[in-house]
Amino acid sequence: MKIALLGNPNTGKSSVFNMLTGLRQQVGNFPGVTVDKRVGEFSTPKATHQLIDFPGSYSLYARSLDEQIVEDIMSDSSHLDYPHAVIYVADAANLERNLLFFSQIYDLGLPCILLLNMVDRAQKKGILINEGLLQEAFPNAHIIRSNARIGFGKNRIIEAIELLSDAGQKEKSLRQFEFLSNAQSQQKDTEARLEKIRNLGLIQQSNLNGPKQAKTLDKILTHPVYGYFIFAILLLIIFQFIFSFATIPMDFIDAQFVRLSLWSSAVLPDGLLSDLISQGLIPGIGGVLVFVPQIAILFLFISLLEESGYLSRVVFIMDRLMRPFGLNGKSVVPLLSSVACAIPGIMSARTISDWKERLTTIFVAPFMSCSARIPVYTLLINLVIPSKYLWGFLSLQGLVLFGLYTLGIVFALGTAALLKLLVKRKNQGFHLMELPDYKAPRFNNVLITVFEKVKIFILDAGKIIIAISIILWGLATFGPSSRDQHLEQLKQSAVYQSAQISEQESLEKSLLLSESYIGHFGKWLEPAIQPLGYDWKIGVALLSSFAAREVFVGSLATIYSVGDDNDNQRRLIEKLKYERNEQGKPVYSLATGLSLLIFYVFAMQCMATLAVVKRETNGWKWPIIQLIYMGTVAYLCAFITFQFLS
Repeated sequence: MKIALLGNPNTGKSSVFNMLTGLRQQVGNFPGVTVDKRVGEFSTPKATHQLIDFPGSYSLYARSLDEQIVEDIMSDSSHLDYPHAVIYVADAANLERNLLFFSQIYDLGLPCILLLNMVDRAQKKGILINEGLLQEAFPNAHIIRSNARIGFGKNRIIEAIELLSDAGQKEKSLRQFEFLSNAQSQQKDTEARLEKIRNLGLIQQSNLNGPKQAKTLDKILTHPVYGYFIFAILLLIIFQFIFSFATIPMDFIDAQFVRLSLWSSAVLPDGLLSDLISQGLIPGIGGVLVFVPQIAILFLFISLLEESGYLSRVVFIMDRLMRPFGLNGKSVVPLLSSVACAIPGIMSARTISDWKERLTTIFVAPFMSCSARIPVYTLLINLVIPSKYLWGFLSLQGLVLFGLYTLGIVFALGTAALLKLLVKRKNQGFHLMELPDYKAPRFNNVLITVFEKVKIFILDAGKIIIAISIILWGLATFGPSSRDQHLEQLKQSAVYQSAQISEQESLEKSLLLSESYIGHFGKWLEPAIQPLGYDWKIGVALLSSFAAREVFVGSLATIYSVGDDNDNQRRLIEKLKYERNEQGKPVYSLATGLSLLIFYVFAMQCMATLAVVKRETNGWKWPIIQLIYMGTVAYLCAFITFQFLS
């Protein structure tokens, strides 16, 4: 069967999805829209079923674009994603509110499982649910108590799925769909349902005050002063971890790719194919995969904060900060999501009902430093920032990384303020949200999230890197016929003839690369980027990374590996440290390195993001404005940085 997983936000749907499907899941998009669709498989003794995790919704009467997807699919039985059955996840501690949406789903006549999830929270609050009255109200539903975070209720869910059949509910009440275009009738229907649910008397006893400890913690974490300070400290700790604890696995991965490159060069017969593999593909892919430990650490911390319930508190306190810039708290979720990747961040802006606030959020989201920037940041920081500790425990490199993220946030807010002046609003938006209870993170959920995010990063980046590595290797290996003439002139020169054999080989390789197709292209580009402190090799890597930012590292790895023999395979960072310009000075000086870092903080270098912005804004107007604006800011700030430091 095709089974829909439905429910309000913050009811533990993700935990139920992970509990049933484990790693047998994939992420795609709902047809015709750019909203994520998580689909997984799980097996019962009789069959294998497909589980579709729908966006969290409060009602079938849509108030946001995410809810519109649920309404469109569940009101159209001919839709490709229309399910055979429904697992509805309800928060047992907030049952009456959760039953509004369930009552609408139940009226569709689909076989239903009502999952009373997080029963442990209800017990802690002293909430007792009269399941007998609940079963009388919804006689055809299978009611199951669960705590998906610890796997409680899984066997009963599987047993119930085997019992589900269309024969269970013959009478369908689709009356509410006649009123979907009439707001007054929607309100009347919603009020009538809520009144009926309240009159059921399902809650026999409750202590709605909640644990005192949680209230005390909220007073601290959502404090208008301490709240921001605590969040800043947590971010600083995350960036310290990224640099301090990822070094060992990164060095290991880097060493393995160097060995793999040497091994492939030794084993494969001499020729273009061997050079392509050992000097193009392996260095290009290895140059990005080496940063997987840092990306995994970033996603690990984000998942832990989300699982614990703290991330919702961050959204709450940031609402105060957002409003002066023409945004509201709902904008924080897309901006925080953009720290992982701007694409889901931009897509999550669909929850913002006000079009102008949504447009502003979409426009500034790419300023948030995404995980694709981490390989670039790490490489350049390791190149130009000393590996020192302040006061014995604060990594200077970690502080610089923290500063880069902060700089992106500052410019995002500044741009939002600028748009507030330019794009007028008729009404100020509002932010309505609920704070979930604090929970101890379940590491199986966290690890599944980290695994999925890293897998997507590797696969998506891998496709682009392989293609660009092959193109760059070809452009760096071949050149116009005049290259042979320049090579002969070099061999006749006094400098060449007086040099040792190893120096002669180095001069030959340098000339062949500079006179290749990629060399000619880079030198054509060089006058435009020279004021920023970049040479033609950086220019080529810079331009190639417009496909995706992380390609910058792979491009440099490919360019600097072309012509390397078996005895000259070194780590990319070592090659860059020893790179010298025509004046004999380091190419990657502090001024150049910081200029590049500033450029990558601001530049819109992601074709996929531009495509999503085009999709979300229904045209090329805003993505083109975004590309030009971010490119101009990046160039000017990088220019100022280089000129000031040099």
